[in-house]
Amino acid sequence: MRDVAALPGLPGVYRYFDADGQVLYVGKANNLKKRVSSYFQKNHGGTRIGHMVSKIARMETTVVRSEAEALLLENNLIKTLSPKFNIIFRDDKSYPYLKITHGQVKPTTGDGGPDAGSFPRVAYYRGSVDKKHQYFGPYPSAWAVKESIQLLQKVFRLRVCEDTVFANRTRPCLLYQIKRCSGPCVNYISAEAYAQDVASAAAFLSGETQQVLGALEARMLAHAEKLEFEQAAEIRNQMSALSRVLHQQAIDTTSDKDVDILVAKVQGGRACVNLAMVRGGRHLGDRPYFPTHIEEALAMRFMAANEDGSGEPDESARATQSVETQILEAFIAQHYIGVPVPPALITSHAVDKGLIEALSIESGVRISAVHNPREQRRVWLEMAQQNADIQLARLLAEEGSQQARTRALVDALDLAPDDLEKFRIECFDISHTSGEATQASCVVFHHHKMQSSEYRRYGIDGITAGDDYAAMRQVLMRRYSKVAEAMRLEDGLAAGTAASLPDLVLVDGGKGQVAMAREVFESLGLDLSRIIGVEKGEGRKVGLEELVFADGRDKVYLGRDSAALMLVAQIRDEAHRFAITGMRAQRAKVRVGGSRIEEIPGVGPKKRARLLRRFGGIRGVTDASVEDLATVDGISHDLAEAIYRALH
Repeated sequence: MRDVAALPGLPGVYRYFDADGQVLYVGKANNLKKRVSSYFQKNHGGTRIGHMVSKIARMETTVVRSEAEALLLENNLIKTLSPKFNIIFRDDKSYPYLKITHGQVKPTTGDGGPDAGSFPRVAYYRGSVDKKHQYFGPYPSAWAVKESIQLLQKVFRLRVCEDTVFANRTRPCLLYQIKRCSGPCVNYISAEAYAQDVASAAAFLSGETQQVLGALEARMLAHAEKLEFEQAAEIRNQMSALSRVLHQQAIDTTSDKDVDILVAKVQGGRACVNLAMVRGGRHLGDRPYFPTHIEEALAMRFMAANEDGSGEPDESARATQSVETQILEAFIAQHYIGVPVPPALITSHAVDKGLIEALSIESGVRISAVHNPREQRRVWLEMAQQNADIQLARLLAEEGSQQARTRALVDALDLAPDDLEKFRIECFDISHTSGEATQASCVVFHHHKMQSSEYRRYGIDGITAGDDYAAMRQVLMRRYSKVAEAMRLEDGLAAGTAASLPDLVLVDGGKGQVAMAREVFESLGLDLSRIIGVEKGEGRKVGLEELVFADGRDKVYLGRDSAALMLVAQIRDEAHRFAITGMRAQRAKVRVGGSRIEEIPGVGPKKRARLLRRFGGIRGVTDASVEDLATVDGISHDLAEAIYRALH
């Protein structure tokens, strides 16, 4: 590329784009000019690198001050842009936290009810944190948060009820009866004593278990000296409960309080990074991550490390790194963007020190990483390794099952796809309620799994209410008319149109729906052999479905235990679910608008229902003329004029 010669020999980040503007690859370099030029100095042939280089239409670069800045910018862009040739860890879920609410502590008085702000509550929380309350975590799962809340209830008896419930209590609830709450809502504990329990709970969550036990013991002795034996007995019971928790939870009392344990494992062409969290000395559980684009990304990194003409020692060392190490480094660089980093990381493989230093600078926390730990850390690492093995084995088993189903369907239908991985199925279903809010769904299956990002819903208009055949005709015409037009053009598909014809088109229905699909495909000049209807079996029982073909072949029954039928049923059920959820949402909108009709004098629920059924919803009623409205049973000409005026 002509732009390469103008690049500076400075640290930075580069991005490659294809002709459609899609990001192909994001990389970093200590010397931008030498690194980028290495991609274009030789012919890479039919390799993955050559495939990527052949698609490059333009590039962008960003110069930074240091390699650490380049590393952080690179992974921010990878996480944002999801390039095809980078290792990507997708995680759309935010981490949950345990929250202790805080308000202004006011002394309790006998002339009124307690103030909710004086008695903080513990709660499950997911979202952005603020300084107003105390947050502990993040936790790997909601279950870990809820288990911690139960521990706080058992030991410190903190409330979990909402403020509105708290303010309206006149007697203690069941949690007080079973000794899970101290009853602050009915003044069974003072705000000062409750605040001490809150402080002890916060210290416990922070891992200060011995300090908590010492403080409780001091409070117990102080009450005993004042001859307040009931209060002393309550604190003694708290200490006993806390001791049992420490024993049952095997909470470690070493210097480690907050630690993340990271294990990378590769098997069968798939990878797993298992993240185990230790917070406050407690092992909270594991969370697996499965990266994508592994082979492409590793090929790119290996090439960059071997062909970078700069002779940089770090890059030469990177070429000899294990696959697990490179995956682990990609996870660390991407995962801790926007997520609190603990001061200690335990890793299954040694990671680049520069990465840890850059992460420390970015987070403001001095981070240490150990890959060959001892004692308690070794136990944690072995637990995480075992869980990584289990999670990866489960993934491979599930994917193997899905691949077997795809292969079984291809064999049963005697198909010969060029690439089984890219075998694509689109399935359509129609949903409505007595003709109201008709919605059509299209779900997509390829690469052996459902692709929810490619699902589409179609609002159906201009048909007789309840006419499923007309609805199917409309959605298929809207879906495939552009495909047919592109195929008629000389280079339509070669131009990379996104609307390509799937290998199989499933319609939920029997001969009627298939006949409608055949009419659409014939009018568009498309291949009829791709259309298959999923017809309900005798008694509409699951497992008795038959396949109906648009090209005239005889119906096929695959068998109740057929892997092919399981895949067809899975896709059909997903289309049905997606259509129903869309229909219900649309129906809710229609009925909100439809309520305006009932406000018209002379129109009650029955006439409203007739109008909506006749015209397919509030939009149809609004578009109807006075003469059309008057054709509905029970609607006189005068009432039709009143409806028309009200809606216009």
